[in-house]
Amino acid sequence: MALLTLFLQQLTRLNRANTRYGKAPHKPVLLVSIIELMEKGVITANRIYVDTDLVGTFQENWRLLVDTLHSPDFTQPFYYLQSEKLQGRQYWFLQAKPGCQINAYIRSVNTLANVLDYGYFADDVFALLAGPASRQLINTLLLDTYFPNTKARFISCKENGGGYIHDLESYVLNEPEVRYKTLSLETEDDLFVRGGLFKKLVPKVYDNTCCVTGMRLESSFRHSFVDACHIVPFSISHDDKVNNGIALCPNLHRAFDRGLISIDSAYRILVSDQLIENREHPYSLSHLAGKPIRLPMNRLYYPEAENLDWHRVNVFKGGCFRV
Repeated sequence: MALLTLFLQQLTRLNRANTRYGKAPHKPVLLVSIIELMEKGVITANRIYVDTDLVGTFQENWRLLVDTLHSPDFTQPFYYLQSEKLQGRQYWFLQAKPGCQINAYIRSVNTLANVLDYGYFADDVFALLAGPASRQLINTLLLDTYFPNTKARFISCKENGGGYIHDLESYVLNEPEVRYKTLSLETEDDLFVRGGLFKKLVPKVYDNTCCVTGMRLESSFRHSFVDACHIVPFSISHDDKVNNGIALCPNLHRAFDRGLISIDSAYRILVSDQLIENREHPYSLSHLAGKPIRLPMNRLYYPEAENLDWHRVNVFKGGCFRV
C-alpha cells in the first residue's frame, strides 16, 4: 500500500488523551499549523523550531478550530507526537541542543525552546508533507476528521486575514485598531509569541538599522544582526510594544542595558562620563554624544518619552560626556 495512503489512515487514528471535554485536539492543530508554515514557505527544511512563527500559528489555529474548553498548550503535542507510529515506527523526533536532554514532557514553552534544537519527521514522511499535492490531501483530511464544525470558519479567516497573530502584531506596533481591544495575554505561550514579535518588529520599523550607530547589517539568509532592545525592562514594565523598544547593534544593546548610553527628550544620544574607552579611536562611543538617533519613518513607532525618562533616571550612570 502506498505510503501516503498508510499515513492518511494513521492520521485518522491519532492517539489523543480522553479528557472531561472530550478527546484532546492538540496533535491535529499542531500538524495543521506545521502544514500552514510549509505552505507559506516559512518551514522549508526538515527542522521544525519552537519559535514565534510556529507557536503563534498554533495559537491562532487553536482559536479558529477548537470549540471545546481544552487548554491550548503548544508543548503537549510537540512532545507527545513522538508516540505516533507509522507501520510500527516512530515518525516524529526531537533533537536536543548539545549538552541537553529531553527525556520527559516539558510543560514550559520557554524551557522547551532553550533545550530543544529542533523537531523533525522521518525523511519519507517529511517528503509527503513537502509535496504540494500530498500536503493538501493531508491538510484536508485533518480538517475534515477533527474539525468538521469549524473548518469553514478556519478557511474564511485564512483567506481574509485578521485573527490572533494579526491582533498581536497590531498590539506590539501600537496600532490604533487594537488600542481599545481586550487581548487575552495570560498564558506563557501568548507571552512567548508577543516577545518574539517584539524582537522581529522593532528592528523592522527601524529598517534593521542600529538607531545609534546607523549600522545596517543583514544576511542573504534573512538574518538581522540588529537587536530589539527594551527601554524599560520587560520584567518591570511587561511592555512589549515598539514604543518601549529601540533597535541597537549588540554592543550598543549591552551599553544601553548597563546605563553607559541613554537618549534624551530630544532623541539625542547621551554617553556616560563613567565610560572608560580610548576616546581617540574612530569608533569610540564618546563621538556619538549629542547626535540624534535614527527614528522610524512612522511617528507611531517612536520611543515613548516616559520610557526614555525612566531609563535616564533609573539606568543611566553618572553625568553626560560633553563633546
